[in-house]
Amino acid sequence: MTSKTYLIGVDTGGTYTDAAVIEAQGHKVVASAKSITTKGDLSIGVTGAITAAIARLPQGLKPQDIALVSVSTTLATNAVVEGHGSAVGVILIGFDQAMAERTGIAKAFPGMPLTIIAGGHDHNGDEAKPLDVAALEVAIGNMPVDAFAIASAFAVRNPAHEQRARELVAQFTGKPATLSTELTSALDAPRRALTAVLNARLISRVSMLISAVRRSMAALGVDCPLMIVKGDGTLALAERVALRPIETVLSGPAASLVGASWLCGRKDFIMSDMGGTTTDLGVLVDGRPQVAEHGAEVGGWRTMVKAIDVKTIGLGGDSEISIGLNGKMDVGPQRVAPISLLASRYPEVVAMLEADLADTEGGSMHGKFVLKPFGASASHSAEVNPREAEILAMVDERPRAIRKIAVSSAAQRALASLKRKGLVQTGGFTPSDAAHVLGLQDNWPGPAAELAAKLMVRFRDMKLGDAVRVEGFCREVWSETVRRTCRVILDTAFGKSFGDHDLVDAVSSGRGSLGLARVSLSPSVPVVAVGGPVRVYYEEVGKRLDCDMVFPPFFDVANAVGAATGVIAQVVTVTVEGDGNGLFRVHGISGVQQFTSGTAALAAAEQQARAAALEAVTQLGAHDPQVQVSVSKHHLPDAADDSGLLEAVIRAEAIGRPETA
Repeated sequence: MTSKTYLIGVDTGGTYTDAAVIEAQGHKVVASAKSITTKGDLSIGVTGAITAAIARLPQGLKPQDIALVSVSTTLATNAVVEGHGSAVGVILIGFDQAMAERTGIAKAFPGMPLTIIAGGHDHNGDEAKPLDVAALEVAIGNMPVDAFAIASAFAVRNPAHEQRARELVAQFTGKPATLSTELTSALDAPRRALTAVLNARLISRVSMLISAVRRSMAALGVDCPLMIVKGDGTLALAERVALRPIETVLSGPAASLVGASWLCGRKDFIMSDMGGTTTDLGVLVDGRPQVAEHGAEVGGWRTMVKAIDVKTIGLGGDSEISIGLNGKMDVGPQRVAPISLLASRYPEVVAMLEADLADTEGGSMHGKFVLKPFGASASHSAEVNPREAEILAMVDERPRAIRKIAVSSAAQRALASLKRKGLVQTGGFTPSDAAHVLGLQDNWPGPAAELAAKLMVRFRDMKLGDAVRVEGFCREVWSETVRRTCRVILDTAFGKSFGDHDLVDAVSSGRGSLGLARVSLSPSVPVVAVGGPVRVYYEEVGKRLDCDMVFPPFFDVANAVGAATGVIAQVVTVTVEGDGNGLFRVHGISGVQQFTSGTAALAAAEQQARAAALEAVTQLGAHDPQVQVSVSKHHLPDAADDSGLLEAVIRAEAIGRPETA
């Protein structure tokens, strides 16, 4: 057995699944690979990526040499954005009707069963009303759901009623239950409740991902801990994340930021991660990612989950290129499978494109295809109406021309609905196809991209395009992709969006002038470009922005590198409140403790925070963690010591490397 230890990082993106193998002792990436993401069965793509990466090791890696597998994923983010999830029953304890309405649950998820139960605590952590156990048992029995979300008033001061409710859920149903206090220590009960609901809806989906990765590991003979990247860039054991999947929101961009930092060695930069579906931007300041202190905002909902402060736009190598009625070309935000990719997998696509060119009827439908997601099984669990079922029956594993399936507006609506539900995928012209025509990319060589570009030019210009017009159109697609990238990088540098500002557009478009004035705008820190397509676009981005553009080694798999090189961290906050008359209450995860000495209360709070943080990271899989404690205090005016303490916040952060096999 070799003395070297290897870590494998995996990222399941919308288009590709990436794998990177890292030698722990040498602190270096020794192999990487990509495989098409198979949304129908993620284990196919994961196994393919890991197998290909291992095969590139010159010495031949043995399964027993792998000490850790770690995964970052967009699964939770996409599910929240697209409104997918399991059936959830909501239990609100001690809420009134106004509080229940402020959660936004009924509006966001019409028909979701929700009940208000008497109970809850006050701001001191004292019981406001006894928990109505009888009503709770009846409510649980009347909810035919897959999971439960439980939130109680002032539960962060005393979680006893939430914990009792979960015991009853387990006793009567055996179903998983999410407690709001296990996701956040903030007081805002309505937002805590919404965050708990979003988490409960995701449990089954992230569990499916974990099962898929474990199947891949078993197939490869790998037996080691499995970690998942959380939205703040830290790691946690998969079995822990399975119960708190909401914490993986923005996992992909977080892993990219960690990986970019590890690969380039810089402490201050803007990261721009361009994938097939989106471009994600984050900022590293003094070696630490900027974190959204008020919680990650995803799909229009502001959660209470700690995550990196990331800006995401629907711009990637696989963004759909569309032509409006006014002839204006647009890029994204929808993703489609590139024509050149489809043709590489299904050679008959070339003949279908040639048939479209020969057909003068059809217009905007030409050069567009529909097929089942890669790796999809024959069965599905999503609900479909009769019209959708009829359309779905016409779609199989190989591409079919959309114009032969979506023959009416009703059929087009049904097809769009099936795509939203993840039951079909569509193929069309993308920036990746334009880059193939221009010779900037050669992932999937062949004539398909040029044939598709001819169809786009014919639809826009109402006549068949020659080689010059086709190349010009593809150059426009490439330049527009660069322009949008420049704009979002500048927005990130500014810290705000300037919209369609003339100065920003003059720079982003590459004109460099406005009227008779030369114009330049540049980020004051380097831009670190990561993601598969960045070499195609970002050299030009660097020229237009006149900035330091950094392409670190293995930039194309930075997210997978970040997954393997992250640390495990957990923060626990305990508060102390003084009443001004010599009584001090400590509010922690174990409830409320009372003291008559401010000094003793602070000591107990620090001990509790330190112990809880250490226990938390150990349960998440950390080895030999270290703890840092910070204390902020507010005293009565003219107070001489802690006997005049009004409030204190004790923050314990425990950090450790993952325990490896």
